[in-house]
Amino acid sequence: MTDIATTTTSLNKFEKFKAEKDGLAVKGEIEKFAALGWEAMDEIDRDHRLKWVGVFFRPVTPGKFMMRMRLPNGILTSSQMRTLAAVMQRYGDDSSADITTRQNIQLRGIRIEDLPDIFNRLHTVGLTSIQSGMDNVRNITGDPVAGLDADELYDTREVVQQIQDMITNKGEGNPEFSNLPRKFNIAIAGGRDNSVHAEINDLAFVPAFKEDGKELSSRIFGFNILVGGFFSAKRCEAAIPLNAWVSPEDVVGVCRAVLEVFRDYGPRANRQKSRLMWLIDEWGLEKFRQEVEKRLGKSLLPAAAKDEIDWEKRDHIGVYKQKQPGLHYVGLHIPVGRLYAEDMFEIARLAEVYGSGEIRFTVEQNIIIPNIPDSRLATFLTEPLLERFSIDPGLLTRSLVSCTGAQFCNFALIETKNRALGIIKALEAELILTANVRIHWTGCPNSCGQPQVADIGLMGTKVRKNGKAVEGVDIYMGGKVGKDAHLGACVIKGIPCEDLQPILQNLLIEHFGAKPRQEALVTNSLVSRAQLTVNN
Repeated sequence: MTDIATTTTSLNKFEKFKAEKDGLAVKGEIEKFAALGWEAMDEIDRDHRLKWVGVFFRPVTPGKFMMRMRLPNGILTSSQMRTLAAVMQRYGDDSSADITTRQNIQLRGIRIEDLPDIFNRLHTVGLTSIQSGMDNVRNITGDPVAGLDADELYDTREVVQQIQDMITNKGEGNPEFSNLPRKFNIAIAGGRDNSVHAEINDLAFVPAFKEDGKELSSRIFGFNILVGGFFSAKRCEAAIPLNAWVSPEDVVGVCRAVLEVFRDYGPRANRQKSRLMWLIDEWGLEKFRQEVEKRLGKSLLPAAAKDEIDWEKRDHIGVYKQKQPGLHYVGLHIPVGRLYAEDMFEIARLAEVYGSGEIRFTVEQNIIIPNIPDSRLATFLTEPLLERFSIDPGLLTRSLVSCTGAQFCNFALIETKNRALGIIKALEAELILTANVRIHWTGCPNSCGQPQVADIGLMGTKVRKNGKAVEGVDIYMGGKVGKDAHLGACVIKGIPCEDLQPILQNLLIEHFGAKPRQEALVTNSLVSRAQLTVNN
């Protein structure tokens, strides 16, 4: 491994404190921190290094930390969910949990003095938060219906877990990959609908078949590789093809090779220019590929002529048959991904009583409960929780995504989650739609809410109205997921949030076929009268 501290000519402040002490070192200091209390801690340990164990100081809620888990492929058990709920329960009204756009969950309201006990609880049920923040590989996403979908091309669960184990040393922490130049996202698609949003990841694998040169009629399954996708305040780019194909057996090795190259050669001087795409820009794609092959120890085959992403994106909300006869999975819509302790206990109960005890998250911040037999399905659908976590939400509510926003995040310029829910409710009361429209909110240019992949994306900003600074948004349009995925672009800048609803209403009417309810009622009334006249 390259000695980064000595070979880097110009270190920014983050690289300096990483050179002084590896972030993973705080793992052995949790008892000390708990005894000290958050106010007495070294500021760099508190504000930055704790992120290496998944604990985040939040200036907007001082003393109440956020904890980010690692849930490979977005899968957990009912006992794990119950453990997380118990952690949340102790903090009462100060606590909540958010499902993230990486099939993960974040717990809010954590207190530093409870960390030793919380970590012990997590370890007991096989959960970890290690290396889930700062300059580490984030939660690895895979197909949310892996192993359930009769049409899947590859079950992503095992390989995603193998990648997590390699990166984190099976959850114990791995100093080989705890000092990347910047954060890093990995996704593996197993189906035909790009349910992982491959194009927004630093490294992504999408299903593709190679022709077998020995037998013309035979095809070999594997993955085409995409690299360099990312969102940041400085720049947003879709991932580009590496012109490489890899068999499933080599996916973990390719991940290791790419991470080693990024770790040892990625730019570190300017933190705003430290994601993988900046290295690819500097080197060119061919040199980058050659270096990856050198670390892998063999050449990569050229990419397959086409990938197998040829379906429109599914959101998995509703009731669906599994490939296992007599079983169903049910997708519950969780409004903007927000959960509370009582919700989590109830979800764990439903998964145990009706399913196999398994729970899954999606990148749209929703929940899937799989393995529900025919005999239990009708009763499951009468459960009171489904009145709030619907299997058939409105066409705007259904695809709504939101980042944390200013309620808990100090980077956010606006409040997002509650505002998003309020505006969507008002729009659905005013409009009739014939298709779902994906609206994403993000509180700042860091784009955690991914407005660039939405039909309509809203990015928080500050604007001036009547001489005063107020919360506002820039509006993005044209993002596409599923097949032919691409990023949208900013079309309107600086709209005050208080003026946003009528503008969204007009966009929905002009671009997505929405009709005002009052107008639709009048039209339907006229049609009914005309039909009555004809019939008479």
